[in-house]
Amino acid sequence: MTETARSRSQGASESTGSAQFGRGVRLPRTERRAQLLAAAQQVFAANGYHAAAMDDIAERAGVSKPVLYQHFPGKLDLYIALLESHVDHLVSAVQEALSSTTDNKQRVNNAVGAFFDFVNGDAGAFRMVFESDLRGEPSVQEAVDRATSASVDAITETITADAGLDEDKARLLAVGLVGLSQVSARFWLTHHSSMSRDDAVALTSTLAWRGIGAGFPLQHQ
Repeated sequence: MTETARSRSQGASESTGSAQFGRGVRLPRTERRAQLLAAAQQVFAANGYHAAAMDDIAERAGVSKPVLYQHFPGKLDLYIALLESHVDHLVSAVQEALSSTTDNKQRVNNAVGAFFDFVNGDAGAFRMVFESDLRGEPSVQEAVDRATSASVDAITETITADAGLDEDKARLLAVGLVGLSQVSARFWLTHHSSMSRDDAVALTSTLAWRGIGAGFPLQHQ
């Protein structure tokens, strides 16, 4: 089959798959991928990885299974793609929190807030990243580890530049801030605390700032 014929065949398959469930709308590949990931998120969140079926995901997305398999060869590929998108979102939020201001106290507050917002957002997203039941799968573990390591890298760079510490010391502080933020945010959410998000972030960031900010003041004025 020629490349042109293959493209026409795939396009027809997507249209047919959508029509099967009453949608009949052909979407650009990037939009279709986003639609499939959103459907997968709902199914994985409701059923967990092992009980989730590609049939259920295709039905939730309103496409046929052949369309789903055109984008993702298997359930694990789909799960990892979704996990990676959540990790990217968290890491970007932390990086933005650090770059949004030059006030280091506010940076700490923003970084802590990024973890609280991630945990308080889509419950399925944070559970996939922090509570995945597939950590024994190397590709999943790699993505999960990146959520922490990339966040630590971003904070380490900021501490090194502003506090004048060597990289090893800065990295240890960054690991502490990430761990404090993640665990505090999950505890706050899990226990349905009456404390507001802003109050919880302020309390957690105050603890972090009095350790980092007071102990290691800004070196470059």
